[in-house]
Amino acid sequence: MDIKDTALPLDAAGLSTFLRSLAARPLLLGLGEARHFVDELGELRNEMFRRLVEHEGYRSFAVESDCLMGLVVDDYIATGAGALDDVMERGFSHGFGAVPANRELVRWMRAYNEEHGEKLRFFGFDGPLEYWAASPRQALTGLHALLDGPLPCTRETLDALLGPDDRWSNEATAMDPSLSIGRSADAQRLRVIADDLVALLDTQAPRLSAQERELAGLYGRTAVGLLRYHHWMADASPARWTRLSALRDAMMAANLRAIAEHSGPALVFASNLHLQRNKSVMSFGDQRLEWWSAGAITATHLGDRYAFLASAFGTAGDDIPSPDTVEGVLCTLPWDRSIVDARRLAEAVTEPTPRVSHDFAYFPLDPSQLDLIDGIVFLKQAVRMAPLG
Repeated sequence: MDIKDTALPLDAAGLSTFLRSLAARPLLLGLGEARHFVDELGELRNEMFRRLVEHEGYRSFAVESDCLMGLVVDDYIATGAGALDDVMERGFSHGFGAVPANRELVRWMRAYNEEHGEKLRFFGFDGPLEYWAASPRQALTGLHALLDGPLPCTRETLDALLGPDDRWSNEATAMDPSLSIGRSADAQRLRVIADDLVALLDTQAPRLSAQERELAGLYGRTAVGLLRYHHWMADASPARWTRLSALRDAMMAANLRAIAEHSGPALVFASNLHLQRNKSVMSFGDQRLEWWSAGAITATHLGDRYAFLASAFGTAGDDIPSPDTVEGVLCTLPWDRSIVDARRLAEAVTEPTPRVSHDFAYFPLDPSQLDLIDGIVFLKQAVRMAPLG
């Protein structure tokens, strides 16, 4: 098979043709990042989203960013209230608010909503965490405020149990579990309260508007997920980081399922590792961590209504792939930007050599997993990359 027969130029026609080749119209179309902070990929993502909105009926965008902070962006594109600079600062985690392509995306989504009756939605779908986790205050108090009595505790009791936020968000707990309060008496009581509040939400759903139910569901998932994450932050066993990694992706997957249910079809943008269908594997110190990604969990629930496009680069900064790697083979395509049928590529490329990148932040394609990818978004050159760390 000619390698060119597995691919199309990634333009409007190529994207539409590829989408129609899928087994079903996806509720969630995942576009993975081989590396964060690559300008060319962000710009291409924006072009793809505009095309999906204008010609494929997509109405939502979700990004690997704090789900509660994302409410700030969603409100801005709905109402236009506030300043864009402030929205970019308060509406994104992980430094993503400083990415020019993200700013342009928010600006375009707001402009679209000003001119159209059917509105676009914006979501963060990561938990409020990094390697450490934030306070569950916003999620718990937000859910508490949306429910009617009798409640399992008063707001004053909730505030007393939560205490100062900085005792939850201590970054040093990432490496020292003894500093975590996740298994304290206050935290354990809060886990029971969170469970009771989520149960009350089900009993009170008929009195809430659709918007309130969606928000309460987000608060409930986040409160329970954060308290569970803090519990395992206090664990000193060798399984600690595997469990934390799995919990983070499970929180992502729960948010993605809610987006699919209420606001699909949506384009989802996150690391390849979070969106892939296969197990995620990562070296962490002297440990090898393995866990099921958010994409794998989501695909279990959505089946063919979840599709995954992994991104890959040819020249990445000053790193040029060997010709016998998958990326090296894809560099022979005649287009600068391509969309590739990954399963057909797996049949066409036999026994490629795995690429080894000098950039620790770039995750090359795994040749053994191509048959679990729907498509590859391939950029022949990605030279505008911000440093990480």
